[in-house]
Amino acid sequence: MGKVISLLNHKGGVGKTTSTINIGAGLVALGKKVLLVDLDPQANLTLSLGIPRQKVTIYESLRGDSELIPYTVKPNLDVIISSLDLSGAEMELINEAGREYLLRELFEPVVGEYDFILIDCPPSLGLLTLNALTSSHFIIIPLQTEFLALQGLTKIKQVIDKVRVRLNKSVHIIGVVATMYDSRKILNRDVVDTIKKFFGKRVFETMIRDNISLAEAPSKRVDIFEYSPGSIGAQDYLALSKEILERVENGVLKEESEPSGE
Repeated sequence: MGKVISLLNHKGGVGKTTSTINIGAGLVALGKKVLLVDLDPQANLTLSLGIPRQKVTIYESLRGDSELIPYTVKPNLDVIISSLDLSGAEMELINEAGREYLLRELFEPVVGEYDFILIDCPPSLGLLTLNALTSSHFIIIPLQTEFLALQGLTKIKQVIDKVRVRLNKSVHIIGVVATMYDSRKILNRDVVDTIKKFFGKRVFETMIRDNISLAEAPSKRVDIFEYSPGSIGAQDYLALSKEILERVENGVLKEESEPSGE
């Protein structure tokens, strides 16, 4: 049975899509079969991998018009694509019975075909994100190492706690990853220290360093391992993927060690 991981942060521009793509590609490099799910109406993951518009996207599937139809990017890496149509899904599905469980139901026929399913959540805490959290075993929170990225951490934790109580008792934060990190900047180091005070051992040891190759790869419509396998971006995401595998295989940190959000 595959493990479902949501990459979540309601602030945009923190590296969710970049991390979803490159963690997925890193896991493939480590011998795993991976499905990426673009749950963002902006469809940045779909665009970053150069996937042409398909007849069926996640929007049609959530509406009940189709089962999930993966698009194969390369061996062992598939994608459920998104489109701008998804922007209207929350309003269209608001009166749907069991609306928070639609994605979980869609995963049931395919979850056994993959080792990991990674969900690129939208930068909001609405119905789409609730569907992702209700479907997930684990959560990864990407945090840009800038001051404003720290705002709203308590809100994220509150939403996760509510989902665990009401919708999905098994979901846990498996880790927090610092992105766009530059060790030469005092602010970046201070932000990492603050993240560690809030999340403790849940912060991954691997930090994603600021790297131009990570910004360039989407323009070539490939992941970092295809674009620049020798770059520090590729090194960091491979190391992060290994950390994620280790945490999944050894079990997540105990519930009582989760941050209180106070």
